[in-house]
Amino acid sequence: MEGKHANRFILFLSLVIAILAISSSAILVKEAKAPSSIIATYRLMFTILILFFPTLIYHRRELFAVQKRELVYSIFSGLFLALHFITWFESLNYTSIASSVVLVTMQPIFAMMGGVIFFKEKYHILSILGSLLAVIGGMIIGWGDFRIGGMALWGDILALLGALLATVYWLLGQSVRRRMSLLPYAMLVYGSSTILLILYDLIFSYPLFAYSKRNWIFFILIAIIPNILGHTIFNWSMRYISATTVSMLILGEPIGSTILAYIIYKEHLNLTQWVGSFFIFLGIYIYIRYQTNTKLENESFS
Repeated sequence: MEGKHANRFILFLSLVIAILAISSSAILVKEAKAPSSIIATYRLMFTILILFFPTLIYHRRELFAVQKRELVYSIFSGLFLALHFITWFESLNYTSIASSVVLVTMQPIFAMMGGVIFFKEKYHILSILGSLLAVIGGMIIGWGDFRIGGMALWGDILALLGALLATVYWLLGQSVRRRMSLLPYAMLVYGSSTILLILYDLIFSYPLFAYSKRNWIFFILIAIIPNILGHTIFNWSMRYISATTVSMLILGEPIGSTILAYIIYKEHLNLTQWVGSFFIFLGIYIYIRYQTNTKLENESFS
């Protein structure tokens, strides 16, 4: 089992790495020329293959002795993760990378409500203000795409749905991670999610193997960078910080994603996206300034 204490510097460095890793996700997904559910399937399948032997070596006993409650929670967590990937990947087909990434990371707002309802968490009034500013930023971006066209608005709706589904995934993870080690939890979640995605692929007759060598390379890169170095590190951090704080930190993703989109695709932000992003980033700063410090003071760190 993992300890209840974490070095503050190691935690900070790990979270920075995770944010940088997930920033590459939208670009890698766009480069993988395959249906969204196929990309999600191999993202998780290759992650499982990479983590399989370390899990058996270090956590075999815990994995095979998992309690019924943790098993059920992990399976449902995997379900919501699979649906999150499908809706978010599909959103990239209808709206810009910048809008999709920013909107799907609206999940801290949902996580904050879930934290209050299910975990009785308390929030500083200014951290709530920061969250509201982030919501306003998302609304501004959505309105800008509404004026661009209906398909862009549909992409925004899918991205927001992806944010809600991701929130449930993180909240379930917050509950389970307090009682389970990282690798057994990851194997159960990613495993159940992969099974559901394969069923989805078969139902809609998506080919499972007819892809180019270039696509397979991107499938593996998506598994290693945004999933293992991104999602899995965030899952590790929930041993020490709340799902709401993790979700808020994920809002750093649009910075790296939009920079990469500009470099690779020359994809520029329009005025409403600039304004909306400003409000979102201001909201992040206020939340981190007034909520994270309070949270860290109440956690155990070495």
